[in-house]
Amino acid sequence: MSNQAQGKAKKWTRLLPFLQWTPMVTRASVRADAQAGLTNAIIVLPQGVAYALIAGLPPEYGLYAAIVPAIIAALFGSSWHLISGPTAAMSIVVFTSVSPLATPGTAEFIALALTLTLMKGVFQLVLASARLGILVNFVSHSVVIGFTAGAAVVIVVSQLQNLLGLSLHTKGTFTDNGWQVLRHLNDANPYSLAVGLTTLVACVLIKKLLPRWPNMLMGLALASGLAFLLDPRQEHIAMVGAIPASLPPFSIPDLSFSNISALSSGALAISILGLVEASSIARAIASRSHQRLDDNQEFIGQGLSNVVGAFFSSYASSGSFTRTGVNFTSGARTPMAAIFASLFLLVIVQLFSGITAWLPIPAMAGLLLMVAWNLIDFHHIKMIMRAAKSETTVLIVTFAATLLVALEFAIYAGVILSLVFYLKRTSHPRIVTILPDPNAKHPLFTNAEKKRLPYCPQLRIIRIEGSLFFGAVNHVQEYLQSVREPRVLIVGNGMNFVDMVGAEMLLQEAKRRRAEGGDLYLSNVKSGVLRIINRNNILKQLGRDHIFQNKGQAIHRIYEQLDPSVCQTCTAKIFQECHLAPPGAAAPGASTISTVEAVKVEVLAKTPAIVGASKVETTTADITGITPAPAKPT
Repeated sequence: MSNQAQGKAKKWTRLLPFLQWTPMVTRASVRADAQAGLTNAIIVLPQGVAYALIAGLPPEYGLYAAIVPAIIAALFGSSWHLISGPTAAMSIVVFTSVSPLATPGTAEFIALALTLTLMKGVFQLVLASARLGILVNFVSHSVVIGFTAGAAVVIVVSQLQNLLGLSLHTKGTFTDNGWQVLRHLNDANPYSLAVGLTTLVACVLIKKLLPRWPNMLMGLALASGLAFLLDPRQEHIAMVGAIPASLPPFSIPDLSFSNISALSSGALAISILGLVEASSIARAIASRSHQRLDDNQEFIGQGLSNVVGAFFSSYASSGSFTRTGVNFTSGARTPMAAIFASLFLLVIVQLFSGITAWLPIPAMAGLLLMVAWNLIDFHHIKMIMRAAKSETTVLIVTFAATLLVALEFAIYAGVILSLVFYLKRTSHPRIVTILPDPNAKHPLFTNAEKKRLPYCPQLRIIRIEGSLFFGAVNHVQEYLQSVREPRVLIVGNGMNFVDMVGAEMLLQEAKRRRAEGGDLYLSNVKSGVLRIINRNNILKQLGRDHIFQNKGQAIHRIYEQLDPSVCQTCTAKIFQECHLAPPGAAAPGASTISTVEAVKVEVLAKTPAIVGASKVETTTADITGITPAPAKPT
């Protein structure tokens, strides 16, 4: 195939990504995908209805959200197994974002929920088109774990009134819902409580004893039977009601400026949360299926699924962990499984729409209690609590914010706190004093503080393990000013980046030490860092003969500049040079090494960066073609 034809084919696969996996579709794969799709359709039937209730929407909207968005995400996404649809986290954010603006269940509420969905999709497409999907990586795992745990508690409290058969007028917040339920506990309906608890216990037992069976569907069936026996006339137990037997109807979101302004904060938060959910689920499954993912394409698929879904009565959707896991374990091979699941669900809605009329609302509440319990990731919470205080703080703050403030602000709080801790870590790079290990068989530099090695009274060798940028300059400068030794050698192989503020700080420190009779040197500096130092004449002022290719050459040159009188009284004898000759008695070849090093540094500093070589640092020997003179061990 010619290059022109390959370029044209690549262009088409970029516009229509499903062309990449359609060649994988065979008769065997269609059979496997159809079986997995049928299983998923059965699972999403109770889930969709339950999640719609969380979102404050009529039950059919949960099923609509599992049809059109799932098809679009399968066609335009990257993962072969990810299935999109309504999720508990998405549903609770939709409810908390829209309920302050309209009464749940009303036409106005539905229109605003669809507007929020459209805005979410647009935000996701903007992030994907700008190739800013990497921003999702800044949402730490602790934020997601804390938010989902908090969302689970919010779901439980919000469903207590349905479980107890209460009809309460609340503000929709965690605190108000909890307070209102406590105030009206004496009004609890024992029939509703019995049906709800039966559903919960049945789902738990079936899942444990018969893990391959649809525990949610069977639990709802048992609860419906119990509700019929306890209240055949449906006087004491509220029912979900029948859903219309129709295709997802065409809808037009309300795009008035006031509504867009009011929903913008929630839309941005829910778009980020949705991308985090989808990407983390897709990566988890890809690690088992050995599929190579395109995160940006997955974001495009998620964005399109929400944009298109908003015009077909589908509220905010994202990757579903339960359905995706079932899809993979059921043997799905291609995204056709998600398409089959949507088509099967559509058939079920057409043929058995009246079945929801027999679903008790307390049973749905009991089902949601189990869903909420499964949302809490106790395993990773324990790991985070044991790992680091900063991550634990992020987890606790996000969890608490989820309960006490608007959910979208809880996500922002967690993300901002994560970034604060990250910046704190990067602004305090670890600085280690290193010295030759006297017990090593081969030349090796080790942590002097850890090994408690004696220091040289005239030379301190340190390694900065982090980038020297404006945020870290103050910390590094304070450390250098605390070093009493007159001469300091900075080993730079841990510095991937130095900005102009960092370079200026190095120059200031060098001038300060020279004024006091000492000096500052660099070794093992990466080419990219050296190019930054070379700008604005900083390298020339530092001195090209003060920058060395490795530690051995640096020590060999610096040793000649030490005070012989101090060396005569020193008992540490740290360096090999200490055992050969006192400072000033230059060893043969010392001046040659200095000249060669200066030439190499000058050539390296003037060498332009090579496109695409950011991950491979070029050494001075590679650039100059000069073989280094024999040097002392590094």
